[in-house]
Amino acid sequence: MNEKTDPTEFPQAVPVPKKRMRLSVVWFIPLVAAVVALGIAVQAYLSKGPTITIIFKSAEGIEAGKTHVKYKDINIGQVSAVGLSEDYSKIEVTAKIDKRAEPLIVKDSKFWVMRPQVTLSGVSGIGTLLSGNYIGIEPGKSKEKKLKFIGLEVPPVITVDQPGREFVLHADDLGSLSIGSPVYYRRLNVGQVIAYGLGKDEKSFDIEVFVNSPYDKFVQSDTRFWQESGIDLSLGANGLTVRTQSLLSVLIGGVAFEMPPDAAESEPAAANAGFKLYSDRTAAFAVKEKEIQRYVLYPQESLRGLSVGAPVSFLGLQVGEVTEVGIEFNPAAFTLRPRVEIEVYPRRFVAHLSDAATAARRPRTPEERHAFWQRLVDRGLRAQLQSQNILTGQLFIAFEYFPDAPKARIDWAKQPPVVPVMPGGLASIQDKVTTILTKVEKLPLDDISRDLKKVLETLDLTLQDVNKMVVRVDGEVVPDVKKTLGTLDQALQNADKMLVRVDGEVVPEVKKTLEDLQKSVTSAQRVLANTDAALLGPDAPAQQDLRDALQEITRAAREFRVLADYLERHPETLIRGKAQEKP
Repeated sequence: MNEKTDPTEFPQAVPVPKKRMRLSVVWFIPLVAAVVALGIAVQAYLSKGPTITIIFKSAEGIEAGKTHVKYKDINIGQVSAVGLSEDYSKIEVTAKIDKRAEPLIVKDSKFWVMRPQVTLSGVSGIGTLLSGNYIGIEPGKSKEKKLKFIGLEVPPVITVDQPGREFVLHADDLGSLSIGSPVYYRRLNVGQVIAYGLGKDEKSFDIEVFVNSPYDKFVQSDTRFWQESGIDLSLGANGLTVRTQSLLSVLIGGVAFEMPPDAAESEPAAANAGFKLYSDRTAAFAVKEKEIQRYVLYPQESLRGLSVGAPVSFLGLQVGEVTEVGIEFNPAAFTLRPRVEIEVYPRRFVAHLSDAATAARRPRTPEERHAFWQRLVDRGLRAQLQSQNILTGQLFIAFEYFPDAPKARIDWAKQPPVVPVMPGGLASIQDKVTTILTKVEKLPLDDISRDLKKVLETLDLTLQDVNKMVVRVDGEVVPDVKKTLGTLDQALQNADKMLVRVDGEVVPEVKKTLEDLQKSVTSAQRVLANTDAALLGPDAPAQQDLRDALQEITRAAREFRVLADYLERHPETLIRGKAQEKP
């Protein structure tokens, strides 16, 4: 029988278990892509280095996306942006650095733009002509990180990893030194100047030098540094001496260092140790005196040519130097006088003594020293300005003996005591010339000139009389002598005629006698004729010599008269000489 269904009853839901969805292959590819992208992002984040900012004065040669940051010629980053600073005065360069180079970016790291540079000390950055400018980096030693830096205008001279040590030199004058100037040890280039600036007192200079290894071990506590700038010329007893390290030091200057010859070996100086920089080698190796005696001199002449550092010598041997040159004012007398202060080194004086026993007995106490000096002064020891170099006019102080010097005593109560002086050689010559001129001015030159003129006039009249006498002898005496000789010749001719007339009447003996007489007369006539020609003729040599001598005497008298007239007009010629005539 069919059961009847109650219309009020509803059918009951029967739960059916849900079927699981299967993963489709289509979704696998995006999943893998997402995982790869996430890995790449994580890797990029992990490999991303720091982004730094470098401030430069200009952006010359720097381009975003092109300029690299290099360390030892390897790219460790790249410039990502270039812009102006907030005050528009500088350039801010943003660079991204590789992760592997992150340890190089610390607080004391240095950055600079590497460009081609040609200086006297060398050529650098030639490779940038082809590859372009880049930013160089010198890593620091700090452990502190930093992302903003001030760029250097020039590359550092010395890198951090370069073996060697730095030292600081203190100098009163920079001279011709500059960054890159060489440092020499026994004429070898072993380093260079890396920086300089004013010292703490703002009057001296602090110069930083770097000495390469292994030469830095020669820098010890007693090492001396000096400037080797230019050419050192010295003129001594052995001739002209020229000293220089190299042509480079002549052009840009340099620094040299050595140990004193008598210094003992010691440990190398520590890095950044300070040393005094001397002006030259002589000053660097000068002996540092421990015993010093100071004295004052008051020269009586000009101090031109005397400078601080000039030597003080005793009998030609240097025993000190000049420490001050000036003028002293005396308000009571209202006068000014030259003042020179000197230092005398007793040990140098003793070093010149050849006798060791004498050196051992040298004065040691102040009383003995005062007595010693006074005895020297009593014997004529005086200080004097003398010429050190005729060409340059340099002067020095010399202690010499002057036996005729006036007596003097040293007042040891004054500090420093005053040493008596003698006028210098030039001053003595000037005094002598002044004395001579004073004596010449006192001479009665006008009276002497008038008397000399009278004497010359009298001599001229006398010479004229002598000349007239010669003329009279030539014109009157000689013709009379000739006439007398002519009369004698005529008489002889008449005697000859008479002998011819009576020749036939005179006995042979008488004829012979007359012939002999005629021969004698003829010989006498010949002698008289020769005598007339030799002595009394118008062209006779003796008479001509006498006439020439008298004319020379007349000419000399005339020139002497001209000289007397000139001296009367210019009496100063006796002292100064005749002035040169202008053409």
